[in-house]
Amino acid sequence: MSSHGAPIPMTSRACGALTGTAQVPGDKSISHRSLILGALSVGETTITGLLEGQDVLDTARAMRAFGAEVTDHGGGSWSVHGVGVGGFAEPDQVIDCGNSGTGVRLIMGCMATSPISATFTGDASLNGRPMARVTDPLALFGTQSVGRSGGRLPMTIVGAAGPVPVRYVVPVPSAQVKSAVLLAGLNAPGKTVVIETEATRDHTERMLAGFGAEITTEITDEGRVITLTGQPELKAQHIDVPRDPSSAAFPVCAALIVPGSDVLVPNIGLNPTRAGLFTTLREMGADLTYENEREEGGEPVADLRARFSPDLKGIEVPAERAASMIDEYPVLSVVAAFASGKTHMPGVKELRVKESDRIDAMKVGLEANGITVEDGPDWWTVTGLGHGNVPGGATCASHLDHRIAMSFLVLGMATQRPVSVDDGGPIATSFPIFEPLMGGLGAAITRSNG
Repeated sequence: MSSHGAPIPMTSRACGALTGTAQVPGDKSISHRSLILGALSVGETTITGLLEGQDVLDTARAMRAFGAEVTDHGGGSWSVHGVGVGGFAEPDQVIDCGNSGTGVRLIMGCMATSPISATFTGDASLNGRPMARVTDPLALFGTQSVGRSGGRLPMTIVGAAGPVPVRYVVPVPSAQVKSAVLLAGLNAPGKTVVIETEATRDHTERMLAGFGAEITTEITDEGRVITLTGQPELKAQHIDVPRDPSSAAFPVCAALIVPGSDVLVPNIGLNPTRAGLFTTLREMGADLTYENEREEGGEPVADLRARFSPDLKGIEVPAERAASMIDEYPVLSVVAAFASGKTHMPGVKELRVKESDRIDAMKVGLEANGITVEDGPDWWTVTGLGHGNVPGGATCASHLDHRIAMSFLVLGMATQRPVSVDDGGPIATSFPIFEPLMGGLGAAITRSNG
């Protein structure tokens, strides 16, 4: 079943050229953090371009539950009257984070050093995902957590009444874990230090600095050493959310594999900790160009133009690039199916614990559509058949995972036979306008149940 209702089966079939401009939604990572940091600030934070997918709406509702005044003014324009660092009130009800691992982990972090308790739950997918990766470092601050076996939701977090600062080495590359620890450090005295041996998306650090926190990042022999001085007064800001590179991945990749396509995707965030997919596609021979490169709100931005690329080649994707494109591997594997030769993707064990086991989900679905896939604990390899040679014809399980569903729908746009997904409902969590946007470019996606 879908995360928010009955299953919505969808089918995608070969279509004519995809052409036009794809106005993809706002960046999900920045949208979550805008609401959370606005709630932790003093004054009114205004936000334009907020992604209004279900994940972000769940975070907005959670910030209201902790006492912030969050108002939707329409058209992606929102405001947040914050309660200040340490000002969260104890929620009256269970906090339902739906499908969002980012939302629940960041919210756990930002309440973990206040003397309040909160209980978190989510949909079937989120309730199966591991939370110990966040609750373990939060325990170092003095936080307690009680959940189901395996550290799973539903879970109650008891915030630390007398938090202490923490020095923490992130064991696996995870922006969610890093961010949870930094947000917890906001209400701890002294300096909280987070060390990552592999760089992950740095929106939290950039935005904390923008809201007035004292935060530094140094590159040392240990890795990236991020130092945050606790108990600042964060000052309300205006945030203009750039468009989401993870959402842009779908019209971009579709344009590369559908003959005759020429699609412009404007105002895409190109933060170097997020843009690994686009670098990889260009290495494969994709006709993908950056136009009007600029900087907005401290983040690099450009317009992306993607054109049909019939001569894509399989490559070795560097393992160290994984953190900058971890959410894009499913749709990259679709492009790899239309390339010549093998695309090998190492260093991706994080994919095993996303909304689904994304390696297994894509392997099973690609194989059902005629593609050979090999995999191991932290790697997978897709053997491409070249343009025009992918059979298709199968129905794929989405596993309540928005990116899996969208990836298989992109696959069906260039296969010999249509490709279906058992449930496209979860797409609404991150890309609620996916169907009309792709349809406007020329894609042929239909709902089986009307």
